[in-house]
Amino acid sequence: MASAPAPIRVGLIGYGYAGKTFHAPLIRAVPALDLRVVGSRDPTKVRADLPGMTVIAEPAAVAASDDVDLVVIASPNDTHAPLARLALQAGKHVVVDKPFTLDLAEARDLVALARHRDRMLSVFHNRRWDSDYLTVRAAIAEGRVGKVRHVESHFDRFRPQVRDRWREGAGPGGGIWYDLGPHLVDQALQLFGLPDRITANLARLRQGALSDDWAHVVLDYPDLRVVLQASMLVAGGSPRFLVHGEAGSLVKQRLDIQEQQLLAGLAPGAPGWGEDPDGIAIHDGTGAVTHAPAVAGDQRHYYAGVARQVAQGAIDHTAALEALQVMACIEAALISARTGMSLAPPLTPEERDPSGLAGDGAASPRA
Repeated sequence: MASAPAPIRVGLIGYGYAGKTFHAPLIRAVPALDLRVVGSRDPTKVRADLPGMTVIAEPAAVAASDDVDLVVIASPNDTHAPLARLALQAGKHVVVDKPFTLDLAEARDLVALARHRDRMLSVFHNRRWDSDYLTVRAAIAEGRVGKVRHVESHFDRFRPQVRDRWREGAGPGGGIWYDLGPHLVDQALQLFGLPDRITANLARLRQGALSDDWAHVVLDYPDLRVVLQASMLVAGGSPRFLVHGEAGSLVKQRLDIQEQQLLAGLAPGAPGWGEDPDGIAIHDGTGAVTHAPAVAGDQRHYYAGVARQVAQGAIDHTAALEALQVMACIEAALISARTGMSLAPPLTPEERDPSGLAGDGAASPRA
């Protein structure tokens, strides 16, 4: 009887909010992955959660470690591109937390390098496995509201006080659009593909804000409008999704609960994991409202897909090319907000239709 393959050795760079809350628990929940090294300057913090873990202070040393097959980069946004480049040049497979990079040029360079090195490169678009998105996606596919004409996707928080952290600072990669925009854009592209034009308005609405804390972005399609909205000043009452179609309207009120479960210390896969008590309401236009339960979310599927990609050998570059498309939309929105113009995502024809560039491997880790 053949023995099971050895787990894929993982090095995690960064043990701040994203590394501690999302990446480490999800990696450890996938049997095919073995978290071996954490890059952090606070070994006490890491070992409080992960006793006995090897901790290396220098990120570059994790990227080049001989004890690592897959490097996960969960460090500040302005370090994503240089650390990913180091890891790819060292022959590692790479996962980058969102946003992929600070701009499209950096993203293109990394995609080209991953293809040249034949290494897997993926961005942590974990929200493809959120209950709210999965529920709305299924309802649209089932034709519950007919032909979809208008969608609103809100990712809001209530944090009225500006906090002293790099995500809210004035440095490169700060602000709500870099933080939450990639999730909103990625879900929209998964549902509807690339838009024709993007129009954006970004603002600082909180007292003392150093970077944008409010974003309103409209994606134009030939017969559809998708509104992406993010704010730090929403205490409640704003639905996660609104979908209006020719046969009715759909409302999904609340956000997926996996982040709350992780913050509460629940292990991914534990009883109740990802189970969403907030279903959807469907209005048929006559005053009748029907309700349907939510699909359970499970972000473990992201890392399970990554593990399959690395293990199967023949690399499919679809995940990297999809991340490139998301980055093009992020950049177009930033330019639109600055200039007041509506822009098409600045992609080449090959980047718009990456099917011929993806490779012959298995499907990318996606919903």
